Amino acid sequence: MSKSNDASATQFQSTHTPNGSDLLIRVLNTSDLHMEIYPYDYYADQKRRGHGLARAATLIENRRAGAPNTLLFDNGDFLQGNPMGDWSVEQHKAGSDAIHPMIDAMNLMRFDAATLGNHEFNYGLNFLQDTLAAATFPWVCANAVRERGATPADDKRLLPPYALLERQMIDAGGDHHMLRIGVLGLLPPQITYWDKKHLSGRVETRGIFETARFYAPKMKSEGADIVIALCHSGVSEKDTVGASENAALSVAALPDIDVVLAGHSHLVFPSSAFEGIIGVDVIRGHLHGKPATMAGFGGSHIGQIDLVLKQQSSGWQVLDSHVAVMPVDDLEDAPSALENEILEKTHAAHTGTRAYTRKPAGRTKIALDSYFAMIEPSSAVLFVATAQAWYAETHMSDIKADIPLLSAAAPFKMGGRAGPNHFVDVPAGDVAVRHVSDLYGYPNMLCIVEVNGEELQNWLEYSAGLFNKITLNLGPQPLRNSAFPSYNFDTITGVTYKLDVSNDARFTVDGGVANPGSARVRDLRIHGDRVSSDMTFRIVTNDFRVNGSGTFPGADDCRVVCETQVLLKDVLLAFLRETAPDRELLGAPWALTKVDGASALLETSPKATHKKSRLHRLNIEPLNITNNGFQRLKFDF
Repeated sequence: MSKSNDASATQFQSTHTPNGSDLLIRVLNTSDLHMEIYPYDYYADQKRRGHGLARAATLIENRRAGAPNTLLFDNGDFLQGNPMGDWSVEQHKAGSDAIHPMIDAMNLMRFDAATLGNHEFNYGLNFLQDTLAAATFPWVCANAVRERGATPADDKRLLPPYALLERQMIDAGGDHHMLRIGVLGLLPPQITYWDKKHLSGRVETRGIFETARFYAPKMKSEGADIVIALCHSGVSEKDTVGASENAALSVAALPDIDVVLAGHSHLVFPSSAFEGIIGVDVIRGHLHGKPATMAGFGGSHIGQIDLVLKQQSSGWQVLDSHVAVMPVDDLEDAPSALENEILEKTHAAHTGTRAYTRKPAGRTKIALDSYFAMIEPSSAVLFVATAQAWYAETHMSDIKADIPLLSAAAPFKMGGRAGPNHFVDVPAGDVAVRHVSDLYGYPNMLCIVEVNGEELQNWLEYSAGLFNKITLNLGPQPLRNSAFPSYNFDTITGVTYKLDVSNDARFTVDGGVANPGSARVRDLRIHGDRVSSDMTFRIVTNDFRVNGSGTFPGADDCRVVCETQVLLKDVLLAFLRETAPDRELLGAPWALTKVDGASALLETSPKATHKKSRLHRLNIEPLNITNNGFQRLKFDF
């Protein structure tokens, strides 16, 4: 049995020796589950070890057994993320009144409360409300409302902003106390942009910090002994007041907040990833002195905060805390009765999802993967971009023949935080629905924006922020800027260009201008002619991109010339029915320029080393396997 799960480790943790009247409370939480219930990879159609809510349930049961009083919360983004989420939507559209499988699982686990994340809105407000109706525990969300009023108190609510949970607790001496726990729900206010198609005219938002500042003292005034913020938001060292996406640190600074459960960014806290940020204590797991966790994603981790509460004249006060996050993959215990019950309860959804993802969709003449998407145009990304352009040209009557039509797509699966298995790998031959879901896993819709040549250049310059600057004669250097998300690395087809990573990035990760005179995008051409700043182009992209995903110059809703209700997954399915993609059809719009005397390091899946001919063609030398399971490669320009 692993150290983190042995009998002694499950016992209540505290540096304080409690006296008889102190309350010992264990707060457990999950975050960013993204429909991961079964230990199954629906894209690869095979079992996988370790994570997911069912397996996490055994760890949670162990942790409940080690503390006298426990609470369990979820921090949002539970509804979307894998093909079971898509299958559940299809069942709902077909008229099924079955309880959503994730709600079924969470009901069995006896969650005390949960909040919404941004992805809860991806399938529309009606589906979300129907899903939540079957929950046996409260859902709270304070800063997403039906209509904003003069103050948060005047808002027309979508959900209750908070809950006051009354729980009988037993103190260290064996006496019982009624404790009132305030639970506040918060999410990124950007949902009104990211899911504009579903929320426009139906939902408005407030900033996370301003909302928490209003409600936390209100909850205390209404008798909350402690206030726990379910904050579906990350930890950022930047100013997080206002409409910030990542404001958990500012929320923790509020005097009436006692505990912060953060999320959204798919990271783990406490961890070394947050070292050096003012107000963050990665040793104790504190944000501005308040205990906090961030529990990874997909059921990869469980957050645990052990609290010692002492009753004083002013009420119960947090006297001590111990914070931990535990990897579910480390658990070696046999499945608990609860884990087996969850698997049995959701088995019909599991088998239905497998049948759904195995349906034939078409054929491809070449493998579509993202293993080497950093150093050559990814066939998986090119397939999406080519399908988008094909659909616009063949199914949209208002395309203007005199304006060049381009297409932008990015690699959603390129390793990173999600690990060495997070790559697209669709073999040549027959393609099933699961492969299409692997290529495009989000319910985004096709749209078209109009830009000029300067904006096109800057769109690509921002995308090129994925790369670190590579300097001559310094030996192998990491090629990827780990702070830049791969889903913002757009490839644009219909033009050709070179990427020079020996230059500084023009833009910062959040879209600010860092080096206005620097150019990584070289020799940008269309049909062999250089692109000039006054040229006009139309770019086929997705609604998530133009509604605020990234800060792409020209990719905003005021530039939209055509919006559709066509899902990109349906575009890919239609494209496969009409064509069998090959390399010539997909093309190769960009290439890295040669940096004499320089080499770079990159990490990919160990499966990439099976592509020996590509390794040779790309001047790649396999090195070692990292501690995280990635294959490290050396790339010579």
